[in-house]
Amino acid sequence: MRLILSFAALFLSVILLQLSSGGVGPLDALTGLEQGFTKGQIGILGSSHFLGFFIGCWWAPRVMGSVGHSRAFAVFTAMGAIGMLGHTLLIDPTAWAVMRVASGLCVAGCYTVVEAWLQAKASNANRGRTMAVYRVVDISASLGAQMMIGALASVETYLAYNLLTLFCCASLLPLALTKASPPITKAAPRLRPLLALSRSPLAVFAVMVSGLTSAAYRMVGPIYGTELNLNASQIGLFLAGYVLGGAISQYPAGWLADKFDRRWVVIGISIASLISCTLSFFALGVTQVIIASCLFGFITVPIYSVATAHAHDFASTDERVELSAALLFYYAIGAIASPIVAALLIETFGTGSFFIFIAIAHLLLAAIGGLRLLLGDTALSKTPYIYAPRTSFMLGRLTKILRDPGSSSKP
Repeated sequence: MRLILSFAALFLSVILLQLSSGGVGPLDALTGLEQGFTKGQIGILGSSHFLGFFIGCWWAPRVMGSVGHSRAFAVFTAMGAIGMLGHTLLIDPTAWAVMRVASGLCVAGCYTVVEAWLQAKASNANRGRTMAVYRVVDISASLGAQMMIGALASVETYLAYNLLTLFCCASLLPLALTKASPPITKAAPRLRPLLALSRSPLAVFAVMVSGLTSAAYRMVGPIYGTELNLNASQIGLFLAGYVLGGAISQYPAGWLADKFDRRWVVIGISIASLISCTLSFFALGVTQVIIASCLFGFITVPIYSVATAHAHDFASTDERVELSAALLFYYAIGAIASPIVAALLIETFGTGSFFIFIAIAHLLLAAIGGLRLLLGDTALSKTPYIYAPRTSFMLGRLTKILRDPGSSSKP
């Protein structure tokens, strides 16, 4: 309880931010379809979000270094609020795409501030519990955001986006009013994509597939649900099932990743993903679709964490932060490309192409995993499996000491 209270302001800001940012993607898709946007244009909105997210991941540490944590959080929150509120002023897919870049910047920037704050204030004694509470708070708020979709879609567009803007602005209050002093800003990690490739090509491709899968499901999933004649509330349950399944699977995935060769775990998850895509392809009726979504999230979401654990098996202690940054770089590449491709496939070939697209990606991942097994890139030792949310490069610092408990690095 003392731990929760000590980070109460940060966790409350995360809840409010997630309620805001987690609802804007599905609302954009549903509103865009009502306004006559093409499926390709809606896919561009999702890709624009992740473009902003990627830019924000790198810009945010530099903003923190210039103006401090609290002011940086205010800057990025203002960008998110402007982007959301701007939706009501001009209903145009190109304008909305620019606004979604702002929302991506907001998410990346605010999470960077929160995770840098947690990293600096957590001690070696409570770092694991801090991560656990942070995960629960973030996932719970994400579920809440998906459950709001039905209510948001049932009101006027102006009111729906205003409500999300209110949540975004409200996330400023806990950090603005906290009496806790902000931490000292540390240097931003360098972007070294070749570092991840040199340590584990399998992990690089796995995080790209993870970005492709997650972005397609969360940003284009509402289009898929609409094509299946689901209403807004049912689409909310469809997306919430994916989030819930991913949250439940973290413990069993971690147990498998720590007990067995992680290359086999990646291959096993990929093959299971093919089965899940097949079941989702043939799912009929609301109940079957939601159950299939939960199963799909249960199987596919842990890929990122398993892949990052595998990559860290080959890294030294002083490489961990930059390796985490490089892996998130590759995740963003998959996430930026995926929504537009998935939306265009649905528009051209129908709903079935959505899961065929994802299945092909996982089939390639299984093949690359088999190739790496043949090449024999076996790690000498394993790092602990840690659930790694794809939120900011600062998470590399937050988890560094968890992976290297004997490290002399200061929190």
